[in-house]
Amino acid sequence: MKKRVVVHFPGFERMDARAHHGRFTRTVEFSSKLWDFSAEAGAFDPDDTQSGFEVVCRGPDWAVSNRIHILDHNVLVDELSDRPLVKRFAMGFLSAARVVGQGGLFGYFRHAWRFGLFFVFPFLLVALAFAISLALAVLPVWLGLSAWHILWSVSLAGVFFRSVFLPFSERYHTLHLFSDWELAVAVGGLTSPSLSRWLEESAERMMRALDDPADEYLITSHSMGSSLATQVLGMVLEKHPQALAGKRVVFVTLGSAILQCALLRPADVMRRRIGAIARAPDVTFLEVHCLTDVIHFYKSRVVALSGHKDAPQAGLIFIRVRALLSEARYKKIKRDFLRVHRQYVLHADRRGSFDFALLTTGPFAADGQMDYLKSSLEAPSAEFSTGA
Repeated sequence: MKKRVVVHFPGFERMDARAHHGRFTRTVEFSSKLWDFSAEAGAFDPDDTQSGFEVVCRGPDWAVSNRIHILDHNVLVDELSDRPLVKRFAMGFLSAARVVGQGGLFGYFRHAWRFGLFFVFPFLLVALAFAISLALAVLPVWLGLSAWHILWSVSLAGVFFRSVFLPFSERYHTLHLFSDWELAVAVGGLTSPSLSRWLEESAERMMRALDDPADEYLITSHSMGSSLATQVLGMVLEKHPQALAGKRVVFVTLGSAILQCALLRPADVMRRRIGAIARAPDVTFLEVHCLTDVIHFYKSRVVALSGHKDAPQAGLIFIRVRALLSEARYKKIKRDFLRVHRQYVLHADRRGSFDFALLTTGPFAADGQMDYLKSSLEAPSAEFSTGA
């Protein structure tokens, strides 16, 4: 039986280890039915989250045992989300100002204009709501009414903001995005003590995972998780230069937003680590992009844009979310940009050129799976293969 170790860094979501375990096992369950193989996933053990869980998959003439480690950063998300509303807004706008001052805004529009719009959208939306609230508050002054009318106008402004705007803004995940940009600034500049502790702990967990004998070591990351994975893998390479020697390691980013942090001027350490990963002889670096996903840097060369034009560049793999989903399911999600962005790590409805569960638990070597699936939608072969 083949053996794979998977270290997965989820995106910026308020989900704990139990929730990520549930999502992962559900995704594998759906994909196993789609691709006609069996899957047995280990139960979630809240007392032993450090050692991961096992997923054993079998086909007619193949079997793979997968040890899955999910390095979620829910502790960081909770820390940002469990604060008074006023502080969340204030810190969000401060982070936006830092992104602009550190050159991020210019870089976003230069290399992925849709990501630039994604950055400005929540801040413009909240600024507009503040302006409307202020207009309501001073309405009596404009109408030439007495100062006593300020009492009802200020109350009206408060009702509008809390009871009308905030529920409306949840459709666009506005507060969630404010927190996301706070973390992005911290990841780029390594300015948060909580983040530093999390990175150190995650590097230790990755080292323990790499010590587990296996045929393949797969490091996957989604969205903000790709920036965190870059920092963690870079730390491992700095502290233990021989940790990956002789191992088959594949680093795959899904809807990667590494440049969200790496384009900020203070992100020198992160850019250095991107170069170290790209030059590591035992690491294959791949990025999965999708045109309809606005929350990543479509077709951008992350290694070159991080200052390493002479280093091996990450391989680019392009997928179409619409081709993987039923018409009804795609119609339901296509206007929710965060939901489309999340599809990389969820199950498909149709066989196609990409499947997250097949990537992480199936018989293909990660750096060869896409080639095989593009050429044939038949049941996969038995051996790990590079697709060469």
